[in-house]
Formats: sequence, structure tokens, C-alpha cells
Amino acid sequence: MLTARQHTFIEPCTMMIKKGSSSFYHAFKYLPSPRREAVYIMYAFCRMIDDAVDEPDKSPYTLDELEEHFIHLDKANGHFIWPALRYLFDHFPITKEPFFTQMKGQRMDFEQTSYSTMEELESYCYHVAGSVGEMLLPVLHNQPNEQVKQAGIALGKAMQIVNIIRDVGEDKRLGRRYIPMELFQRYNYSFDHFRQGIINDAFISVLKDLENRAEMWFYEGLNGISTYPNESAFSINLATKYYREILEVVKQNQYDVFNKRAIVSNARKGLLLKQVHQ
Repeated sequence: MLTARQHTFIEPCTMMIKKGSSSFYHAFKYLPSPRREAVYIMYAFCRMIDDAVDEPDKSPYTLDELEEHFIHLDKANGHFIWPALRYLFDHFPITKEPFFTQMKGQRMDFEQTSYSTMEELESYCYHVAGSVGEMLLPVLHNQPNEQVKQAGIALGKAMQIVNIIRDVGEDKRLGRRYIPMELFQRYNYSFDHFRQGIINDAFISVLKDLENRAEMWFYEGLNGISTYPNESAFSINLATKYYREILEVVKQNQYDVFNKRAIVSNARKGLLLKQVHQ
């Protein structure tokens, strides 16, 4: 049972995940307390890190300021995220390292707006999303070993690939291209066609290649799911299904990721929830 004071800093985190990621909120709301609150807090802080890069005018802190406050977390004040993070570290055996990895990944968006190889993209996916898998492990798993850790990282990378596929058009408008030129060359899709937002067989082959990579990491990420507590395994399976369903919506949209954002409807989420319950 949360105290009145704890509610004051956890409720805003809950509102952030509800607003920012319906999929994550609906997947992890079934966790028992305090695991549930821990996930919400992690999401809120990662959202703030992301917003500091993508929407600096709306962000209460710069990325450097977030990092400085996080380093001196015991003294940080002035925002609900700091007591929330102290609550997180008080309740779980979490280290700060994955959070610093996340910040490093977000800084990559300042330094690099396009990618040449899959190796470069995988490094980016690890920093911004595999790191989230590392953060979540002490919250979702009672005794994570190295195999479980690597699986968690793989799951994060898979979800980031899905995000990249879904957000091609939005990222393009921001002047970013995460799809590696290596894939364009492999399937003879020209950069000029990309600039024009042309969807042809070559572009579909590029996206299918990325989908295959995501599926490989999803498969790896679910390895060892049976070692998690039942409630955690349920939420992980549900989140995975939600993300895989985004790829299905992309296909239904005939791979038009330039103009259409693939959104999984609440009705579809309800069907997926029933599947996980079975």
C-alpha cells in the first residue's frame, strides 16, 4: 500500500506512461506492487531523457542536467521524478549503469542522424532500448543471470526495431534515418526514393529485412521467460504481443510508414490480452 506522499510522485509517473505508451501501460498494469510502480517510474525517467533530446523546448531539463541530478540523486529535488527514482532504488537492487547507457544512447541522436550499417544500428538499439531491458531485470526477475540479462537486452532491441519501422515517416520529417544504407543497397532501394517516400517492392524488402531482425531478437528475448515470476512473464508476453501486432498493422497499411502511423487499436489489444490469458 502506497503512502500519501508516495502517491504524489508515483501518480505523475503513471500518467506519463498512460499518455506516452498505451502498450506499455496496458502490458505492465497487471504487475503487483511495487513492481508495477517501478516500471512506471522507469518509463517516466526514460521518457524525460528522450524528450530532452527530441523536444528540448518542452523539457524541464537538458540531458546534461538530468544526468547531473541523477548522479547526485540523493540531493536532487524540484521535480517528482527524483523522489520517484529514490523510491525505485530503495525497493530494488538496481544499478545506475543502464540509465547512463540510456543517456549515452540518446546523445547518439545529437551526433548521428543517419546510419550506414546494421552493426551501427544494433549499437544504437542496445543503448536506447536494450538498456531498458537491463533496467527492468531486477524489477521483473528475482534472480537474473547472464542468459536472462542477454534475453532482456534482445527484447529491448527487438522493440526498438519495431519503433524504427513504425516511425520512419516521423523520423524522416525530423531529419533522421535509422534504416541503414546497407539495407537500401542490398535491395536496390535508392536514397532518392526514400527522400520521396516511395513505397515499392524494394522498400518492402528493406522493411521485411528489419522485421526478420526484430523477430530474431523477440525469439531470443523470450528465451528463459519461464524463469520469471508468473506476473512478470504475463506482462512481458503481453508487451511482446502488442509490439508484434504493430508489425501486423504496418502490413495492413501496405507498408506505408511514410504517411501512416501503425496503431494497435484497443479492440486488437483486447484480443491479444485474451490470447495471453489462455
